Amino acid sequence: MPFDVSVLTMFPEAFPGPLGVSLIGTAWREKGLWSLETVDIRAFSKDKRGFLDDTPAGGGPGQVLRADVVAAALDSVDRRGRPLLYMSARGRPLTQARVKEWAKGPGLIVLAGRFEGVDQRVLDARGFEEISVGDAVLAGGEAAAMVAIEACVRLVPEVLGQAESLSEESFEDGLLEHPQYTRPRTFEGREIPEVLLSGHHAEVRKWRRAQRELTTRERRPDLWAAHLANQQAKGE
Repeated sequence: MPFDVSVLTMFPEAFPGPLGVSLIGTAWREKGLWSLETVDIRAFSKDKRGFLDDTPAGGGPGQVLRADVVAAALDSVDRRGRPLLYMSARGRPLTQARVKEWAKGPGLIVLAGRFEGVDQRVLDARGFEEISVGDAVLAGGEAAAMVAIEACVRLVPEVLGQAESLSEESFEDGLLEHPQYTRPRTFEGREIPEVLLSGHHAEVRKWRRAQRELTTRERRPDLWAAHLANQQAKGE
């Protein structure tokens, strides 16, 4: 069975976007390893003028997507046990651990919001999980939805074709990835680290591990602290 993705959006024309190119696009269009369905929220407006939103209860700027409209859009989709994600700046951070869980399942249903957000009642009533892709606010949830979808789809078996390469990526063991190099050997006076050209695989692994630890410690002290705590818990 393919990994089935449904996106509830006001702008279905935004898809597939980057999801339609390279190996992920090939896995979708040619291999059928995953599927993509877009559901136009606009089609479910009960207002004669086609309005999907209304003013915030309690006052304030902007508009809010109506609960009844979003519910109708979602209820038109066969859920088939797929988790519901709502892309939101206030959501829990997207992590590789969650991505790996979702990638093992039947797929995703993703709500891409707009305006000031979505009526909380439909999020609660339908069981959406709010997910954030970073500490920044976007104009809408489409770009964030693509991030979550791509992160999952690339883990679907046979999509990328090199399962062994996934084990050394950032976040797989709590550390960021090591630097990468390729030809030419010298670029603008900068050399490839000699150890990578030595042919000594044990030393290469040792160097890469040290680089991963250094990069994580410098760039993501939060991850480094969690990594140390995990190592201590294991008695390492």
